[in-house]
Amino acid sequence: MMVIFLTGLVSMILMRTLRNDYAKYAREDDDLETLERDVSEESGWKLVHGDVFRPPRNLVLLSTVVGTGAQLALLVLLVILFAIVGMLYIGRGAIVTTFIVCYAFTSFISGYVSGGMYSRNGGKNWIKSMILTASLFPFLCFGIGFVLNTIAIFYGSLAAIPFGTMVVVFVIWAFISFPLALLGTVVGRNWSGAPNNPCRVKTIPRPIPEKKWYLTPSVVSMMGGLLPFGSIFIEMYFVFTSFWNYKVYYVYGFMLLVFLILTIVTVCVTIVGTYFLLNAENYHWQWTSFFSAASTAIYVYLYSIYYYYVKTKMSGFFQTSFYFGYTLMFCLGLGILCGAVGYLGSNLFVRRIYRNIKCD
Repeated sequence: MMVIFLTGLVSMILMRTLRNDYAKYAREDDDLETLERDVSEESGWKLVHGDVFRPPRNLVLLSTVVGTGAQLALLVLLVILFAIVGMLYIGRGAIVTTFIVCYAFTSFISGYVSGGMYSRNGGKNWIKSMILTASLFPFLCFGIGFVLNTIAIFYGSLAAIPFGTMVVVFVIWAFISFPLALLGTVVGRNWSGAPNNPCRVKTIPRPIPEKKWYLTPSVVSMMGGLLPFGSIFIEMYFVFTSFWNYKVYYVYGFMLLVFLILTIVTVCVTIVGTYFLLNAENYHWQWTSFFSAASTAIYVYLYSIYYYYVKTKMSGFFQTSFYFGYTLMFCLGLGILCGAVGYLGSNLFVRRIYRNIKCD
């Protein structure tokens, strides 16, 4: 109920503020000096209309993580639904198997989102974009898993993943996931890659004025993850307890509700952060909106440190490396997922507000 109230409150405040902005910008008959003073004092987002759709820095990487995050969001939703319908928690390893298979077959989504976004922003290096989209997240997980597996073999632990299993996972990625991601990139480029910006991008970038410390992208990014983390804080305790204390987790219906709440809160908070940034006449909103939502994973990792020292009795290099290694893998996925959701929500918001004004 608090999350619903928060979402409604944010929406009402934002819509009221935007309505006032639109009314102010529509007063074309007013005194020009008064209008300019109002604009500089109250709202600056219209002043950057010629730069707000400028392609972001590191476009290849941003389109890759946004596409991967969109795939992970769909993947988590599918796995939760399969767990609810098929009671996957009964079989040992059923969740992991379902996750790997669903990841392979949803790779088309990452390519489609990434390819469309890369094309709309004028990207040219298609080979790099396709390969990075198909391999970034799997190779991050593979790198962490390889290090942890080496440690497990050194200690002679049964937690070591068999070589045959690794070969099967690699074959699934190489013959299903990788081709689908490439196909999705090509389809996304051709079907949704046409530029459709409401405002024309100016040739010379507008200088970004100095603003107060709390309106800088780094502060907006770090503050943006607090509320989404607060919405999943209690659920994280049950997930960590299930995974590290070997308890059976079976309340996937509640997890579905928490996931939907996380998505809504992330979008709302990121939109508010983007609005504040544009009001500060800073048009570098793309990466800021991504990191504003992705910072949720930083707070989850900080919580995992607290959980390790307070709630578990683990000790030694082997247990510590496994705990923080797998938690790092989980937080990387969560950060990319939340960042993509935040960016896509902010992108819709930015396009909507600039579509309703006259762009010179």
